[in-house]
Amino acid sequence: MSNLSVSSELRTAVPSVPVIGDRQSGDELISRIALDDAPQAQFDLCRVLDGLHAAPPDGETYFRLLERIRVPVAVVAEKLASAYLNQPLPLAELEEDIFQRSVALWIKTAHAYAHCAENDAPGNDDAGLAQRIALILHRCLHHTGQAIVEHQRARRELPAGLWRELHGYYASAEEWGVATLEIPGLVAGGRTDCASAYLAFILGEMAGCYSLSVGEQALVRRWAVAWSPLVSLHRVEDSSPQGVVDLMQDAALRPVAGGHLRRLDTSRLARQISLTREQLQQKIAPLMLGLGDDCTPQQCLRLLDRLSGPWSQARAPRQFRRHASSASTRVCSGFGDIHYFISGHEFEQPDCVRSDSRQLQQLRPKALAHHLDRWQVANTSANGFRLLRSAAGREIAHGQLLALRPHDGERFVLAQATWLRQEKNGGLIAGIRMLPGIPAAIAARRVDAGEGIFQRAFLLPAVAALAAEQSLVIPPGWFACGREIELHTDGRRRVRLRELLDDGPDFARVSFAVC
Repeated sequence: MSNLSVSSELRTAVPSVPVIGDRQSGDELISRIALDDAPQAQFDLCRVLDGLHAAPPDGETYFRLLERIRVPVAVVAEKLASAYLNQPLPLAELEEDIFQRSVALWIKTAHAYAHCAENDAPGNDDAGLAQRIALILHRCLHHTGQAIVEHQRARRELPAGLWRELHGYYASAEEWGVATLEIPGLVAGGRTDCASAYLAFILGEMAGCYSLSVGEQALVRRWAVAWSPLVSLHRVEDSSPQGVVDLMQDAALRPVAGGHLRRLDTSRLARQISLTREQLQQKIAPLMLGLGDDCTPQQCLRLLDRLSGPWSQARAPRQFRRHASSASTRVCSGFGDIHYFISGHEFEQPDCVRSDSRQLQQLRPKALAHHLDRWQVANTSANGFRLLRSAAGREIAHGQLLALRPHDGERFVLAQATWLRQEKNGGLIAGIRMLPGIPAAIAARRVDAGEGIFQRAFLLPAVAALAAEQSLVIPPGWFACGREIELHTDGRRRVRLRELLDDGPDFARVSFAVC
């Protein structure tokens, strides 16, 4: 939980709207906003934007003040995001309040730029006017798109109308003939324009951000911005098998025909991805390829492999068919509950630890209440489920370890939440991938930790049909290649960890060899 907080007074206060008559008074008002206190800064920034909207100054002053406020908006929004990113869903009341404030700040800033355009009457020549319009529409696209990104990062369903607003700003850029007019100085080392800014958010949606970690989303966003100039939009004269954008619909891509369609041509982007993958395999550093210095070559390759399909618009055949379902299933989370429901009894230390009666007394398990949530099954496949649940129930995090008992099964299986989104009504929808094999609940301890006690762990058998080797599910932070772990199942044995196969915020699945 972040240390950000919003006082009840701040949440309920009705902001007084300042009157901003000239640029100097606006600059002074903005300069007094303390960015260290993010909730208060958001409140103050919204007051400035409301003041500009209530009594707009001349167009030039309006625009310059918005440019002055643009960086503080980005800084404050990122500070606010620390309160709810990577938090389990549904969000707690305070986190929800801060999330709504962050989104409101992005949208209010976009609307302010649009309002500025309505009041702008610069005395420029035609070229100067076109450049100003392009820049304002770029700002509208950017801030509206950031509200979409914030929903993706927080794993929230988008409110109605947000995609339509983004499409509308791009359509205006087309109408004014400035969609591809280059806007200098916005992207370090590159060019951008309204079309590229718009397409970067389309690419982000195509990447399936609800199935990516927050760190992976940041990489996708960075690459989408850098490579969006490689994508082009074309009017659709007839039905197209490729993904299309309908500028009148409240959605990103739509594979249907309509009256306001634009076809995405991602062929140059597909070639760029292929080239980048080849260069990474040739040991060229990600930084040298413009991918950033905060990701390893292996991470980049894995993510590029994942993006190559949607970003090249290649339809990969689904490995396992999905089948609609109306059944329900019981789900539990947390190592303690999962171990209990798989084993059928409380976890106890093995006999080898019980020689010290004093230690045994400290370790004796307490009677615990173990919890199962009921989820509705939307559809199933051979390796997973799409589940739905109301707001009631335990919180769940993206990538978290789960155990569930299928409606037609007798035993619990291990699974991971690989896709997660909170709906507008507070309910959750989750994509669940089963881990291979029927798990056995065991005890394990690290040999190198000098600890006498065992921790909960799980042993998964090899599954030849899935080409899956036997594996262990262990607590997070335990994995290191070559580390020895002692297992207690029906006897004691030591194993050596080999490779990380899966991981999440509360577990790691690893391969191993018997010592």
